[in-house]
Parts: sequence; structure tokens; C-alpha cells
Amino acid sequence: MNAMRFGYVTGPVLGALWCFVIATTVAVAMSFATGAGFRPVWLSLPLGALMGLACLRWGGVARPVLPAALGAAMLALAALTGLAPLAIAPEASVAARWTGLLAAVLFTALGLWKILDRTPEGALTRHVFEAAVIRFLTGFGYIFFTAIVLIPFYVMVMTSLKNQAALVQNPLDFSLDLSQGWGLFRSYVELMRDYNFGSYLWTSFYVSVLTVLITLAFAIPGAYAVARLRFRGQKLFSRSILLIYMVPMIVLALPIYIAFSMTGLRNTIFGIVLIYPVTTIPVALYMLQGYFRGLPSEVEEAGLMDGLSRLKVIWKITLPLSLPALASVSLYVFMIAWNEFLLAFMLLDDPNKFTLTRGIASLNSSEVPRQHLMAGSVIATVPIMVLFLGLERFMTKGLTAGSVKG
Repeated sequence: MNAMRFGYVTGPVLGALWCFVIATTVAVAMSFATGAGFRPVWLSLPLGALMGLACLRWGGVARPVLPAALGAAMLALAALTGLAPLAIAPEASVAARWTGLLAAVLFTALGLWKILDRTPEGALTRHVFEAAVIRFLTGFGYIFFTAIVLIPFYVMVMTSLKNQAALVQNPLDFSLDLSQGWGLFRSYVELMRDYNFGSYLWTSFYVSVLTVLITLAFAIPGAYAVARLRFRGQKLFSRSILLIYMVPMIVLALPIYIAFSMTGLRNTIFGIVLIYPVTTIPVALYMLQGYFRGLPSEVEEAGLMDGLSRLKVIWKITLPLSLPALASVSLYVFMIAWNEFLLAFMLLDDPNKFTLTRGIASLNSSEVPRQHLMAGSVIATVPIMVLFLGLERFMTKGLTAGSVKG
């Protein structure tokens, strides 16, 4: 590690690694976008090392000039000698080739400009060395986890916009023929028209909303009682709320199936609405009791002294103060109900009563084109993604507000 703590070692090493990371990222992105073959080559390592060394030697150059100079130099080297960080298949267009090279060079230069900021050539202090390494790892982490999230979603969306002939010809080509216009969305139209998908959406929506309402109706008084009231077994009950999650749902599947079959609740929406809150009430209780404990009890005591009943204190004081927690719990419960599959798959047989996840499972058949399955997955994913991103700030507040008392 001490040998690394010299700028002329740290710069080339981080430069080589960063250039290879960027080359790999650009290769994957361009392959998905164009359908042509792009791949990183080991030549990106020495090229990145040279750029890392240049960042050290030219550290005094005006900051906006450095990335442009490094990028121009690397592009010129690629054009004159063919030494580039990417290997590009012959079928790639000229525009795609230069776009890939420009992206690889530009992002490598910009990244190294930031990673090696204020890194001298000679001996490095521990702070400077660790700061450079942390900036590299942060950039790598952003790229890695973004790729994990975006690549499956991108493949899903692009596949849903394909036609059957294009998928059969090349299933790995995720480029789009924009000349089709609105014809790109034919899978979504056919899904709604021929596969009753609008009914699945509506069923999942109102089942999820009912699950949220029922969960809150039971979780709010239960969590308040655990947080504020004193009764025998209070601590035991508080600590055992989440014990139900110690038992895998697959273990409970057979007893639930038998019980629902014997009572006539199987294959009914009422049965689904009845069983979903069983899986969501414990986590809602756990989340709300922590929040209620964090609220100042003096405010509620003042309400009781003013003549309010305990229920009115909850309604007029506790709940208004708990709106962030209620929003986060509602969102969390809604997502659980919206994405639930095992119980719906086990209890629903009638296509007219399918929830969204059950309907998507019915599309996983050799008789249904693959693009329809991907279109259904997009329809199931996008609404909950938009809802989460729109209300994420409430969820964050609700999850953290009860972590500190007072």
C-alpha cells in the first residue's frame, strides 16, 4: 500500500482501471443501442494509464482545458494508429463508431480529471491517496449499480417494442426501428385489447388500495396501543410483531389454500383482500409504533387534560403529526400488495379476477409472443416506479423520523 502512495503510481493505476470501466460501460450501452458489436479491449489499460499520468503532469492546466486536451489527444491517437479502448464490429455505422469512441474518451477524461483532482506526482499524504481511491470507487459504484437497475429495464422496454419477426431474427438486437412510428406500441394495444390487461390493472389497483385502508385501520390503533398504553404482555407483543416473517410464506401456502377452499373464499377477490392485510399489518405495526414513540407525549397529555377522549387525541393530534409515517407506510403496503404473486397465483383461477402479477404469469406461455410478456411487465413496473419516485421523500421521512426519540 505504501508503494501506491505516490502520484506517479496512483495516477496510472486508477487511470487504467477507470478507462477499462468506462470502455466496458460504453461498449454495453452502444451494443444495446445500435445492435452492433462493441467490446472493451485490454488496450484500454495502457491508454488509461497514460491519461492518468497526464492528469498528474498537467495538473496546473486550467481545469476545463484538461479533459478536452486529453480527449482530443486520445481521439487523435485512435484515428491515426487504430489504438482505441474499444473493438468495434465492421457492421457498425461510422456515426456509431465515432459516438462510441467519443463517449469512451470523454467520460474517461472527465472521470480522471475528477478522481485525480489535487493529486501531485510525488509522495501522497494518506488523506489525498484515500480521497482519490474513494472518488474512483464512488464512480465505479454509481456505474455498477445503475447498470444493474437500468439494463434489465432497458431490455424489457426494448423487447416490448419489437415485433415477432425482429425477435426471431435476432433476439439480442435491442435497437429500434423508429420509422414504425406509433406501430412500436402495437404490443401494448394488443395486450389491452386481446388479453384483458385493463381488467388486471384495475383489479390490482383497488385490491392494493383496500389493502392499504384495512392495514391502516388495524395498524394505527395497534401501534398506538403498543407505543403509549401500558398493559400485560406489552413488551412481548412489541418484540414479537415481526415473528410472522420468520415463517416463509411457502410454508403457509398449503394451509391457506385448504382453508380458503373449504370456506369458499378461493378464487374470490374478497379472499384476496382478506389475506393480503395479514402479510402487511405486522410491518405496518412495527413501522408506526416506532414513529408514535418518537412523538412528544406531552402534546397528547395536554389534549387529554383539555377533555379530549383517547380516540379524539389520536384523530386530532397524533395522526396529523404522523402524516409522513402514514404516507410511507401506505406506500410500502401498496407496493407489497401490488407486487404480491404467490397468494394470487395460488388462490385465483378465473382470468376475470386475476391481479396484475397473476395476469403477467398467464402470459408466460409459448402461445403468447414474448413482446407481450415484456409489455405486461413494463405496465406493472412503471406505475409503481412513478409512485415511489413521486412519494419517496415522504417514505424517507417516515422511516427515519421515529429513529430518534423526542
